[in-house]
Amino acid sequence: SGLYAAVVTGLSMASALVLALFVDRGLKGTKLFQSLYIWPYAIAAPAAGVAFRFMFAPQAGFIGGLNALWPGIWDPSTVGWQALLMVMLCHAWLGIGYNFVFFLAALQMIPRSLIEAGAMDGARPWRRMRDLQLPLIAPTLFFLLIMNIVSSFTDSFGLIDLMTEGGPVDATQVMVYKIYFDGFKGLDYSGAAAQSIILMLLVMVLTFVQFRFVERRIHYS
Repeated sequence: SGLYAAVVTGLSMASALVLALFVDRGLKGTKLFQSLYIWPYAIAAPAAGVAFRFMFAPQAGFIGGLNALWPGIWDPSTVGWQALLMVMLCHAWLGIGYNFVFFLAALQMIPRSLIEAGAMDGARPWRRMRDLQLPLIAPTLFFLLIMNIVSSFTDSFGLIDLMTEGGPVDATQVMVYKIYFDGFKGLDYSGAAAQSIILMLLVMVLTFVQFRFVERRIHYS
């Protein structure tokens, strides 16, 4: 569950931040892309799960071509890490639209004069992002970090149930799905209840740690 949360949160937030930075620069055509980037958030998780399961099917599309050249190179129905990667990518993709909206709003709140002053001083886009934009949107980064980690722990059930059903060999059975599997299929209600309490405490501890230590580096001004 920890690896799942870290990868999903990192991929989703990093992708959304890069897209927001490009849109914020006001390049030609960014208005169109600004609308397109929000669409993933409007897609229901089951629909996205079905689409990703089809796209990553070993018999279809680009992956099917790879398997024709190198038989067995990709088969998430039998290889655990491939199934887990498929679910992670789908979950991260679903969160990009949500993160993008917040990142873009935060970036557009930065006075243009600051960015222009950095450019006049010779700072390249990467330097301006690192030294000016990221520190100024730190509160938004902190908020999204909490929301994404909580979402990765609690919102993964639907995707896993639809895409892999916890398999193969329990490779995608993250904690929230294991609670369901043990409680409703294994009929181990006491064990599932104990795991639910542990999951709740884990999310609470992670949130406390973020507020206690990460927020120290955040300046709300």
